[in-house]
Amino acid sequence: MPPGLRVDVVIPARNAETSLPTLLSVLPSRDVRALVVVDRNSSDGTAGVARDRGAVVLREPSGGYGAACQRALVHFAELPEPPDVVVFAPADAHLDPGALASLLSPIAEKDAELTIGVREAGGALREKLVLGLIEAVYRHRFRDAGPVRAIRYPALVALGMSDRGDGWNVEMLVRALKLGLGILEVPVGDGIPRSRLGVRAAAVAGGRSLFHILRHATVR
Repeated sequence: MPPGLRVDVVIPARNAETSLPTLLSVLPSRDVRALVVVDRNSSDGTAGVARDRGAVVLREPSGGYGAACQRALVHFAELPEPPDVVVFAPADAHLDPGALASLLSPIAEKDAELTIGVREAGGALREKLVLGLIEAVYRHRFRDAGPVRAIRYPALVALGMSDRGDGWNVEMLVRALKLGLGILEVPVGDGIPRSRLGVRAAAVAGGRSLFHILRHATVR
């Protein structure tokens, strides 16, 4: 664990009993205080796999990605000592072995408050369009909108995140820009498989992304 930092990793997971062990295997225990797997209403053995590997298991019956992240925030607020840094990664993330260190190092050693994991293959076309709109509105260019990221806990609380679906990741980027957080992008590997979102889910996520971009653009 980086000196003086309590790092907790949040892993929203749905029907991930096959992919979850792979992700957990590349998260070195020396750098992490707790692995928090939020079961998004799975119908398989996701929760049991997580417990067998020492993770804290929370449940989010609604199944929403953002709702799972919000459930983890409620958990942190109830702890005697909340984390200093929170890492987010979906259960099907494909990370390089050193990805966690890459995310944490700029926060521990520099002025970064939020690090965004950049995937080798880049995002899908929908994500590139979303990033282009963020650049046009906020004059900040992101290379990726991937869900693998690390953020200082006080900054995360200050963001006041509200999305309970697949707009969570874009909402975080936009709110971080509005708040003026120190943001750095770092390579993490492939990130997530391209097939993570189905056609309908991608359309809904795209709509939520547009909502967050335009809504925050009008708030001063």
